[in-house]
Amino acid sequence: MDRKWLFTGQMVVMLLLASCSTHYTVTNISRTRLLVDQQYDAPLSTQMATLMSPYNSKVDSLMSPVVGETTHAMEAFRPESPMSNWLPDVLVWSGKFYDEKPDFGVYNMGGIRASLAKGPITVGDVFDVAPFENRVTFLTLTGEKVKELMSQIAYRGGEGVSKEVRLVITKDHKLVKATIGGKEIDPAKQYRVVTLDYVSHGNDRMAAFKSGTDRREMTGDDALSRALIIKYFKEMTAQGKKVDTQIEGRIIVEE
Repeated sequence: MDRKWLFTGQMVVMLLLASCSTHYTVTNISRTRLLVDQQYDAPLSTQMATLMSPYNSKVDSLMSPVVGETTHAMEAFRPESPMSNWLPDVLVWSGKFYDEKPDFGVYNMGGIRASLAKGPITVGDVFDVAPFENRVTFLTLTGEKVKELMSQIAYRGGEGVSKEVRLVITKDHKLVKATIGGKEIDPAKQYRVVTLDYVSHGNDRMAAFKSGTDRREMTGDDALSRALIIKYFKEMTAQGKKVDTQIEGRIIVEE
């Protein structure tokens, strides 16, 4: 199904909800299976197209602005990829807006929902990449828990880790070596970490995050991952730069 119509449908729902209030409450919930096949690829009827037209114009006005540019296509894949390198770097970069200086960042692969093509990037493209209501979160982990976290990332076959991290893992997903900022992880040290609120609660099998202390889950729409990505693009554009993240050996699978 065309992403343009998907965005239109989502925005229609949001606009309707924002404009309506009701005293009704849910008394029953039922579910059924709906087959999604080629029938939904058929052109919209004239009546439906007319109904959707004003909403479509509104969605286009919100999603079409260009926020930045990439030098090459960026995809997400394990153990390491341009996209899964770039997004945790964006989280670390965002620390300056919250008086935070994280030692490293983690962005879960499951939270990366699309790739980016080479060239101009629009707001809609960023929404494709980060459609969830995930907000940036800062927390502290002991060195012992950081080692545990790195073992969990190795078990997953890799997650998005920032440029401060270097991991060596085996083909059967065991951790061989981990460093932060070029140094071995000190079990007694306190490490400041930035990630997404969803991940910070131990989801996606990164349970070490549950032991985090001094937790700061940022609030407001400007703390959404997609808002930070857009802000990063705009800063790069203001500096006359394009996003150019490469694979650089952050996670190496031992031969």
